[in-house]
Amino acid sequence: MNLCKVLGSVTSTLKHPAFEGRKLLVVQPLDEKQQPLGKSFIAVDHSSSAGPGDVVLVMREGGGVRQILGDKTLPIRSLIVGVVDEVDA
Repeated sequence: MNLCKVLGSVTSTLKHPAFEGRKLLVVQPLDEKQQPLGKSFIAVDHSSSAGPGDVVLVMREGGGVRQILGDKTLPIRSLIVGVVDEVDA
């Protein structure tokens, strides 16, 4: 799991069927002090209603993502699984 900050949303008129009806967000990985760490990437928001500026928890392991979504064939690698209220490091 990765701690990330939501930078914004992604709009796409044409996408793989697995992404139909799913909210796509651009997220920036953060270190334990909530400083940017590495490159941003796209993650699917799994019912957490995250938005720009929110700190979120992202699962970046395809097998785990497929288990959560209940479909072994999905080509989704990054999934937002929760919004973080507070970080105490």
